[in-house]
Amino acid sequence: MEYKTIVVHVDESPQAAVRIDAAARLAIEHNAHLIGSALTNLPPRLLALSGLDPSLPPMQAPLTELRRLADSALDAFEQRASALGVLSVERRRLEEEIGLGMSLQARYCDLVVIGQHDAVHPLPGMRADFPEYLLLNSAKPVLVVPAAAQGPPSGLPLGQRIVVGWNGSAPASRAITSAIPLMQRARQVDIVVVDARAQGDVHGAMPGADLAAYLARHAIRVKVRDVDSHVDPGRALLAVAGETGADLIVMGAYGRSRFREVLLGGATRTLLRSSTLPLWMAH
Repeated sequence: MEYKTIVVHVDESPQAAVRIDAAARLAIEHNAHLIGSALTNLPPRLLALSGLDPSLPPMQAPLTELRRLADSALDAFEQRASALGVLSVERRRLEEEIGLGMSLQARYCDLVVIGQHDAVHPLPGMRADFPEYLLLNSAKPVLVVPAAAQGPPSGLPLGQRIVVGWNGSAPASRAITSAIPLMQRARQVDIVVVDARAQGDVHGAMPGADLAAYLARHAIRVKVRDVDSHVDPGRALLAVAGETGADLIVMGAYGRSRFREVLLGGATRTLLRSSTLPLWMAH
């Protein structure tokens, strides 16, 4: 696949610049149309109800301020994207709840770029599960960029050294397939199979071998690593990424049910909360 339409979530947070830079680099590399999307986080239906029901507070005053903040974020996005050299730039201000609004836009793009949830300095009105909600409802790959992302050296495109988490699941397969153009340009790709022996026959006799052969037909040379997680697959994946000097992790999101991950923990939750590397994910 090609990445010809990329949507990046922008807001007034200091972290927005990091994900705008990541999205802009990808847009330049793939000659893509880059859309900056800022949301007021007030659904239109709520605005309509506030005018009809006197028991609800009037929305006009906060809406004016929320629109101003969104427009300010879009101004910064437009200036930064143009300065970096993106040729096709669009700005969008939507009056919608952030999770739903970004998920709807994802249906008409090839990639969505968002930030990691900031538990220390959360934005007012930002849902705590925004990355998870988008992953489960966008049907497109999502690039999650941490606030202090350790990316490639300045001037180099994202994905010079890529670690791929492989557990034989459909989400992992979708994430890997969507990242093929990145892996074709990477200097190094490591497939990490975590706890293969605990996953039954899903991998065959040689865990990772079938995936390596599939990627080889796309002219991607890989190294397969079989590791034991000692309880936490996410931590194991991060450890390999640190050892290899990776600047990107590719993995499926919620290979088992989200309910089980909430109860038992899992790689998705660990990576979304702990990774200092950008995450290329799909569900």
